[in-house]
Amino acid sequence: MATAPLSIPRPLVRTNQWSIVLSVLAAWLTGEAWILAIPLLSGVMGLFFGFNPVMHIAKMFLRKEPSEYIHEDWEQQQFNQIIAVVCLVLGLSSFLLGWTFVGYVFTVMVSLSAFIAILGFCIGCYLRFQLNQYKYRRSLDRS
Repeated sequence: MATAPLSIPRPLVRTNQWSIVLSVLAAWLTGEAWILAIPLLSGVMGLFFGFNPVMHIAKMFLRKEPSEYIHEDWEQQQFNQIIAVVCLVLGLSSFLLGWTFVGYVFTVMVSLSAFIAILGFCIGCYLRFQLNQYKYRRSLDRS
């Protein structure tokens, strides 16, 4: 019997994406860079411990059973989360170091990619696909 691939219900993924977008907007509007720590810590916990507090809280508000929703691939979401965490770390660090322009660059990248994903196009998915295509073509060249 085959095991089902790991997946995450789409509403939980969307909630995580909205938490990134809204946290970045709140940090920009208030000038309080520490707000970026909310999605950052949540993402880090998700990557290292498999427990994302934002998704865990959102799961309590699901109206249907998690299995009844469209699911997103867990491995793809981990890849996307790595990109988001790196951008959030660099953005938060830059703001704290007084490198405002660099902070804006990284927070614009992470919030824009999260918002575009909410709209339906996943930039991280595209990057991972291209990376896998590159690895595949490279393996063909070696054989």
